[in-house]
Amino acid sequence: MQKFQDWITQQWVIFRGRKIDPEEFSWLIGPFGNLDAISKDFIQQFADRENLIIENTASPRGIIPSMKKLNLSETLFSKLSPDVIRFYENTSDYSLDFSVSWNPFFKFFGVLINKLFSNRINQLNIPTENIASSEILKSEIINLKDAETGEIKYTFWLRSVESSGRVIYSGVYGIGMLPSGQTCVKAVFPLPNGNATVLMTPGVGKNGELILDSSGNKFGDAGFYFLLKDSRGEYWSQFISSFQDRLIIGSENGHITAEQTLTLWKIRVLTFHYKIKLKQNNADQKIEV
Repeated sequence: MQKFQDWITQQWVIFRGRKIDPEEFSWLIGPFGNLDAISKDFIQQFADRENLIIENTASPRGIIPSMKKLNLSETLFSKLSPDVIRFYENTSDYSLDFSVSWNPFFKFFGVLINKLFSNRINQLNIPTENIASSEILKSEIINLKDAETGEIKYTFWLRSVESSGRVIYSGVYGIGMLPSGQTCVKAVFPLPNGNATVLMTPGVGKNGELILDSSGNKFGDAGFYFLLKDSRGEYWSQFISSFQDRLIIGSENGHITAEQTLTLWKIRVLTFHYKIKLKQNNADQKIEV
């Protein structure tokens, strides 16, 4: 049976959001979760339902197969760090370390969300303690391919804390397009009977760093969306303009780092810091070349 807290949040989306036609709003639609925890079992069930083949052994596998699909201008793309391009196109070749810094005024809400939702469904399970020293983040890329054409239909990126096994994110990543025609990076996090979707527009900083920004103002802009499918099969969506996500990933002297900041009402909630390294066997191969 559906948990009461899930039902309450879904009613909030219906009350505050809008009913949508999935065909008209195809730019927003992504995989929905079931009532169980979001895990590898879910991915298998989703693949079976959609008649897709799971591919998680081929190397390399990237969350974005080609960064040219971001449709940056030639000038901006030429400035983009080659190390950043290689990371996105070959994500499975890399290991990640991360640390977390919370704004203490928001830490209680993180604890509450984890207890009510994240610990149970194994999704958006952000550590609520500050992590000053880097933790190793286990990163898995799983492609779901069309059984007939071999085309990649979905790319799941699972990230969990290696020391505890706690899943932080289980998301579907790819390229999307906003109604305005602006290309965006689309990240979909399946939830019970719905999902949380983040749409981020790309830019390039002065030092070649990739900047992904979700700071839209209205429905149809980049930003954070809740989606759900109700018991009658109708689709609903709520745009959360107050919640924004900004990721900056760059490289200096061959060292890739990233900083991801989540804000609410323009106030910093928490910041992730990432150190991204080629796995040793891939680093050795790079040296040989």
